[in-house]
Formats: sequence, structure tokens, C-alpha cells
Amino acid sequence: MSSTISVSLSPTPGFCIKTKASQTGTYKPRHTAAPADNALLEPKSSTSIPIPKGLKIFINIAWDKNVPPPPEGSEEAIQQAMQGKDRDELNPDEWFVPVIVSDGRQDKDKAGNSALVFSCIFNPSLKSRALKDLEFKIFLIELAIQRIEAQPGLSLSWDDIGTPNISSKGKIAPFDASLPAALFPGHEQPDSSASTKGKGRLIEELPPSGEIPPPDVKDASSKGKGKLIEEVDLPPAGGPSLSADAGDAKDTLGAPEWTWVQDGPHIRLTVAVPQLTREVIPRTTLDLGPRRILLHVPEQCLLDLDLSLSETALGKEQAVALKRARALDVDAAWAEWRVAERCIVIQA
Repeated sequence: MSSTISVSLSPTPGFCIKTKASQTGTYKPRHTAAPADNALLEPKSSTSIPIPKGLKIFINIAWDKNVPPPPEGSEEAIQQAMQGKDRDELNPDEWFVPVIVSDGRQDKDKAGNSALVFSCIFNPSLKSRALKDLEFKIFLIELAIQRIEAQPGLSLSWDDIGTPNISSKGKIAPFDASLPAALFPGHEQPDSSASTKGKGRLIEELPPSGEIPPPDVKDASSKGKGKLIEEVDLPPAGGPSLSADAGDAKDTLGAPEWTWVQDGPHIRLTVAVPQLTREVIPRTTLDLGPRRILLHVPEQCLLDLDLSLSETALGKEQAVALKRARALDVDAAWAEWRVAERCIVIQA
């Protein structure tokens, strides 16, 4: 019988993603004192929550030093894990990432509709690479979504993933979790040290349920390398400008069709991208300023909407109307890549 160690967590918010429940179900938070296996580190809980199809799901990605860090591993081993390569279950030194998943809590979105919020907690030693390495950040998000989906009663949409411009949905309250003692050599209680190496299996293949394409994300500081999720941040001084690739494509790519509506206090643009696929999203770039939108979908389209131009120069009636509406709210902006609908939605 494997033993466990209880740890207290006070997570520091990192970033937030959102999606929807893809089908109706009943979510039963875990209530056992210890996890059934080493695949998932589990806190305690005991409440059941009905999940209607379309329920908004927020996932906070956060950090805490008491979550064990991954074991040391070669870059090759790390890349294999990131690419989802089949693991050698007999190899105790195989690279993996521990993650503690909180129980879901009920909340409301901005419109006052019901939502469910989870927090996925990683060791802060991963934060630096996640900020610098887009593919690594994508990997952490994939793990978070997969671990939440692995719980009974939860099926999430992989085509409606977005990022609100918040570090977390609500405050991430401190909580206790039970960890397999095998993660801590000598069964030592975790402390401020981030060098603890664990050998427990924390990444498991999900039960067969159809192939799930991986979602992807862009770090706000990595201009335009996002896949399914795009974070929009404040533009540099002088506003956004065309990247070298987009500049080269300006004379060869056509502008996409787009529309906009005033949705309460928000301005929402919908850009049609008829050939939008998961494969092209990694190379898509989006930059947003108070008076300019730059969207480049390689080999498909380029939208350069400069609202600082005169109304005569803008020409199109809808562009003139948008110019007259107000400046775009960059601080509150978000964007969604809707593959199923073949469009990109931008709200600012």
C-alpha cells in the first residue's frame, strides 16, 4: 500500500484559459483522502455539480513550490514528452510533469452565467520556460486540460478555447492536497526547495475516447505564434507594426471578410478565415493596438486595419463606423480561434 504526504498550497496565479463543456454530465469532485494512483495529485472535496452542455469552464494555470518539480531530464526526453511520444513504463527516469488539479468550484462569468473553475498547479521552476518557450507552454496547457477531462462527468470542447485577459478567474484559495510519498525521496515533507525529484507516474494516457487534437496557446510576449489560444497584450510604443513575414505577404495576400458589432460596452470583430485549421494556427499572428488590428494567417489572408487613417483613406463604410465608435480597449481584449466555425473572434 503506497503512502501519501499532505501538502499545503497557496498558488500564485499565472494565466487563465477558458473553454466549454462539450456534453451534459455530472461532475463529482474527488472526496478520497488520497489519490487512487500516482497519475493525478488530488485535493479533497465532496460535492456533486450538474454540467449542462455549453457550461463555461475556466482553468487557472498557477504555481506553487510545494508541487514537486519534474525530474532532471535531457532535452530529448523533454521534447519526447512534449510531443506525446509513447512512454517506456519500465523506465523510472522517464521525464514527466507533476500537476495538482483543484476541485472545480462554481462561479459566474461576466454576463452572470454559471461557470465552473479549476486550478492546475505546477512547480514554479517551470514558469521561466513556459514564458520563453511557446511549445512548452502549450504542453502545460494540454496537460491541464487532459487532467481535468480525465475526471468522470467532464468533457471539454477543444475547439472553443480562449484566454480572458486575467491572470486567474477569481482568487485561487489555499488548499491541501495528498501526494504520493514516492515523489519525495526519503518521504521528506516538501518545503521551499524546488529541487525535489519524484519518480511517480504523473502523466497518463487518457482512456480511448477518440483522437483529441492538441490545443495550443500563444504567450503574450511571443508575438503571433499562437495556435488555438491567443493572448492579446498592450502594444509597444507607437502601436503594432507588421512583422517581417506579414510585410512580405502584404502584396500577395487578400484581406479577409470581417464584420463588427457593438456588444454592450464591447466591440466584437469576427474575421472569416474559410481555411482555418489547427495546423495553420501556430503560424498565425495577431497584434492589437487602440487604433490598429494586424492579423496575418500565412498563405491565406492579411488584415491590416489602421483606424488612425482618415475616413477617406479607410474607404469602407464598416471601417469608418468602427473608427467613429471608439478606440479599442487593449487592456480588456481577448481573441478566440474558432476552428469549427472557420473564424477568429476579437473583442476589445
